[in-house]
Amino acid sequence: MSPKKVTKRKAIKKKKPLKKKPTLKRKPALKKKPASRKKAAPKKKLTLKKKPALKKSKENVIGIITHYFPHVRAAVIKLKAPLSVGDTVKIKGHTTDFIQNVISMQIDRTPLTKAKKGDEIGLLVDSRVRQHDTVSKV
Repeated sequence: MSPKKVTKRKAIKKKKPLKKKPTLKRKPALKKKPASRKKAAPKKKLTLKKKPALKKSKENVIGIITHYFPHVRAAVIKLKAPLSVGDTVKIKGHTTDFIQNVISMQIDRTPLTKAKKGDEIGLLVDSRVRQHDTVSKV
């Protein structure tokens, strides 16, 4: 008889089961009260009331100020209507509001008596003006 080979089997280690972490117990959600059986009143539609628009005197607007030179007290005006020396103009803006007579007008440092629509003129003004102020005839 031949001797049998006896092989040793390696002992397989069984893995230990993982311990579960304790979970926090949550409180049960609050139950809503049942709705009352009364019929709800129909919701009213919200309507915005329109405020009356402020009236601006656009019928007499002859130009808009595009630049101001404080040292010489002159304004550059882009004309939308003709203007001549001797006319009375009102300059109105956010902080500006005054009336004056047109005494001196220039285009490219050349004095003139009349300017037509579309011209950019230099106008001598009595007080400070700002960009986007409107110029209208009185």
